[in-house]
Amino acid sequence: MSARFRSRRGRLAIATGLVLLTGALAVPAAHAAPPSATPNAERPRDDFNGDGYADLATAAPSATVAGKKGAGYVAVLYGTANGLSTTNRQVFSQNSAGVPGDAEKDDAFGSALGTADLDRDGYADLVVGVGGEDTADGGAESGLVEVLWGGPKGLSGSAVVATGKEYDSLGSRGRLTVGDVDGDGAADLVTVENQFYLRVVSGPFTRDGATAREDQILKDEFDTRVLDLATGDVNGDGVTDIAATQNDGDEWDARRVVYWPGSRQGLKPYLTVEGADGHRLQGGENLDVGDIDQDGVDDIVVGRAVTGYDSDLDNPAVKGGRVTWIPGTPNGPDGTRAAHLNQDSPGVPGAAEAGDGFGTDVRVADVNGDGYPDVATGLPGEDLDGLADAGAVVVLRGSAKGLTGTGAQVVTQNTPNVPGAAEKGDAFGSAVHLADANHDGLADLAAGAAGENAKAGSVWYFRSGPKTVVSPNGTTTFGNTLLGTTPTDARLGTLFAD
Repeated sequence: MSARFRSRRGRLAIATGLVLLTGALAVPAAHAAPPSATPNAERPRDDFNGDGYADLATAAPSATVAGKKGAGYVAVLYGTANGLSTTNRQVFSQNSAGVPGDAEKDDAFGSALGTADLDRDGYADLVVGVGGEDTADGGAESGLVEVLWGGPKGLSGSAVVATGKEYDSLGSRGRLTVGDVDGDGAADLVTVENQFYLRVVSGPFTRDGATAREDQILKDEFDTRVLDLATGDVNGDGVTDIAATQNDGDEWDARRVVYWPGSRQGLKPYLTVEGADGHRLQGGENLDVGDIDQDGVDDIVVGRAVTGYDSDLDNPAVKGGRVTWIPGTPNGPDGTRAAHLNQDSPGVPGAAEAGDGFGTDVRVADVNGDGYPDVATGLPGEDLDGLADAGAVVVLRGSAKGLTGTGAQVVTQNTPNVPGAAEKGDAFGSAVHLADANHDGLADLAAGAAGENAKAGSVWYFRSGPKTVVSPNGTTTFGNTLLGTTPTDARLGTLFAD
């Protein structure tokens, strides 16, 4: 997609008010379609109950469940005409009814999240990575990927769609995405084996998680670890491609950007994005894909938050972290025209300082409704008024000339109309998300603060306006109190579904 509105026993007891439920919280009723929707209108890729509003899934993979530290859970809030609803929500763990497995120590349920209609029933499904899972077939820390099926009443039922090999940690963060990479109209699951090899599980999927085709494995000749994956059409041929950030071994000086072109036969061998100097373009740790300049070809946006290495020398805008825009072309991403932004770039709020973490997460969608997708990025290391690592989120604007700092806006817990107050170590901006939860044509911002409340973690949702990221009376925040989950070191808001 070019602009995204837009991997054991017992039951987890969840309380809301005076009502005690087991398994999943408050299964939402189906909403009437929004006034502008039509029966044949394309639904958002993260609309789990098919009402036309984008829903939000966020994870706490380090959370304690039924006394099992690091078992992990996923929380889902449903979109409405008024934005995200705190009433219509669900919480899933491996102790939830219908979810395969049991909550166990360090399973990390929710270590990666993705969304797509895997069974082609018209409802988006939620793909969940369980990176620390020990499986009977794979062995210790082989990991697995499960799917929670969408339907008119929300998510219900689940199946395993992929398992890893010993120590693969299949379904870990950054190593899961979903897209139709062979152009057959069915969503495919793309994940990573042994940190290095791309594995494509081709759809469509049946409700037991099965698929009729053999997996595709793509290897490279180097010891190259995949850091993050994203889908989009970066060469404009109409078939979804896979973009990735990688690093060679443990060398942060060896980060690069690559892509695997999609085709009717599946993914082709990867290509490396080169810079203006003829060498590979220095990448980062995460990325997203979207058509920032609206030229009909998707672009790659890379976040580079880890700095302080030799590769920073003679490398533009790396201080404090940076965001890089790489335009897509019919010949693939053009690294010679890459543009780099950090907090010292014109128009970007703040100033670049070591440890800010600018570029910690990047998401692409049109926030202000001008037709050009924007980029939200987190700065969890930003200091505010002497409060170390309080955190911030910056929204950079898209334009016909690409990504720009002009008109950029910053959001913190000290911004007017934002609940709470900035505190040391909150790490606001640990993760970010953009999606149109109220179906008004503007992508709304969600931000995680994994360090909030002594690392319990919290999530903020901001209903966007044409001129502002934070609309008055349009903000929702939630954490363990609302969800009825265990707060200790849960780090809710560590990541969101792609």
